[in-house]
Amino acid sequence: MIDGASRIGLTMSSAVSPPAKPAEAQKQFAAFFKEALNRVNEAQIQADALTEKLVRGENVQLHDVMIAAQKASIALQLTLEIRNKAIEAYQEMMRMPL
Repeated sequence: MIDGASRIGLTMSSAVSPPAKPAEAQKQFAAFFKEALNRVNEAQIQADALTEKLVRGENVQLHDVMIAAQKASIALQLTLEIRNKAIEAYQEMMRMPL
């Protein structure tokens, strides 16, 4: 499961670096997050392209279409769960008394 997430770029192992200034850390996180979202988008686009080829009757294997669709679906579900956890953490921080 973790290996599958690393293939679509949703691991943070490459984002680990020496301590940086807050502004630099924000830029690094933003770049990491943008790249991860781009890879999820690419998986969705690839699955859509294979599905269209299958519908048009082009030479594409059904199992390849199904695998691409499942990879895209799992990547999107993982992205949504990460978003939900981030929103939940933000809301929890906002409820904390000063």
